[in-house]
Amino acid sequence: MDTRLARLTAMGTAVPKHDIHRAFVDWASARLDGQEQKLFARMAARSGIKHRWSVLPPTAEGGSPVAAGGFYDGLTLPPTSARMTLYAQHAPALAGAAIRALGDAFDPAAVTHLVLASCTGFTAPGIDQLIADQFGLRPSVERLLVGFMGCYAAVAALRSARHIVRSEPGAVVLVVTVELSTLHLQPAHDLESLLAMLHFGDGAAAALVSAEGEGLSIDAPFALTLPESQSLIRWDIGDTGFAMHLSGEVPKRISAALHDGALTAWLGDGGADAVDGWAIHAGGRTVLDAVESGLALPSDALLPSRAVLDQFGNMSSATLMFALASFMQEPPRRGVAMAFGPGLACEGFAFAGTR
Repeated sequence: MDTRLARLTAMGTAVPKHDIHRAFVDWASARLDGQEQKLFARMAARSGIKHRWSVLPPTAEGGSPVAAGGFYDGLTLPPTSARMTLYAQHAPALAGAAIRALGDAFDPAAVTHLVLASCTGFTAPGIDQLIADQFGLRPSVERLLVGFMGCYAAVAALRSARHIVRSEPGAVVLVVTVELSTLHLQPAHDLESLLAMLHFGDGAAAALVSAEGEGLSIDAPFALTLPESQSLIRWDIGDTGFAMHLSGEVPKRISAALHDGALTAWLGDGGADAVDGWAIHAGGRTVLDAVESGLALPSDALLPSRAVLDQFGNMSSATLMFALASFMQEPPRRGVAMAFGPGLACEGFAFAGTR
């Protein structure tokens, strides 16, 4: 056993049961006119997304949250307080479903550390404390909350687990990401805002990280914040939830950054050609296209990430975890995990199969 290696030994994922993607497309389209409405329809059809899931329940008649009687029904959308009440109710439940998906690999008595990432809500006691109580973790478990970092928070959470395991080889770290993005629908009428909201859904993922066992290594982390990019991705907390601002310039900046040899030097000998497993945050079809173009990857290189986008949309920090989970059964010889988020920042790590 190499105690210097942190191993991702088990993963579990969970989404709610309510598919809201088609209902949102219809709702958003009705808020636009003329050419913008036609452009939205074309981009929605080309988004690479078929399903997005929400903790918000159907109405009594089976309608979506924007239908009559739904959470978002009415001229004035619910205040942030109402949305946070739902976050405190549903985030622990969805996170719990992901933890239970770990199956027999999860032993509450063995967990020494809990790292939880979320950017779509706030509550105290925190989701980490609620999960610890829900699953009967030891009172001495050390907890870390990675809050409001956005889509690359999964990298920060797994990187933190790696540091813990490398410093304490006997540690067993439970890493959880849970995001309820559909709690933050905004009353927008502009194309850019509606296209940003088009991507987001709810989801949770859980992972166990330790110094022993088969799975995926977590190694060689990297991070880079692109200059003069602070305005490209933002969350603004307002009176009606968290407003996402996602500039159409993001894919272009990502592609340009990945063309820069200084950024890709961490790939080492062989560069991108030596990588046989890519777990990329599925922030949107154009984001995945930008990575494919920027690294000159073959057209099938990002199929696992595109499959996540197709079935779940962008679940913020949970999205990368879903992509990583697809490699647990057939680990690559040399893999790269990468995510993007506010800043505009790019963060990731190398991974590979371990025995």
